[in-house]
Amino acid sequence: MAESGTTITWEDFEKIEIRVGTIVDIEDFPEARKPAFKLKVDLGVAGIKSSSAQFTKFYSKPELLGRQVICVCNFPPRRIGPFISEVLTTGFILEDGVVVLAIPERPVPNGTRLA
Repeated sequence: MAESGTTITWEDFEKIEIRVGTIVDIEDFPEARKPAFKLKVDLGVAGIKSSSAQFTKFYSKPELLGRQVICVCNFPPRRIGPFISEVLTTGFILEDGVVVLAIPERPVPNGTRLA
């Protein structure tokens, strides 16, 4: 994690592909070291991508299904146990390690890129 006060250039920011998507499928992820869900996120033009997300404390599977989330789409795929996570579903990590979802303020089309 970058320390507060670290600066990047506009060109650095433009390299990050951040898009909105809708959670279309969700499963428990019992093999994960920390409690997590396995998500399928519809990112519109970018397709449906998988993501491992540690949102189990504040959110149930029914609450998450159909919810829009903000994803970083251009990290390389990451193996988490037997699962391949293709995008990073973003959230805010609280002091106790609990994660709160980062979500759009109102519905936007899946695949819309953050500007």
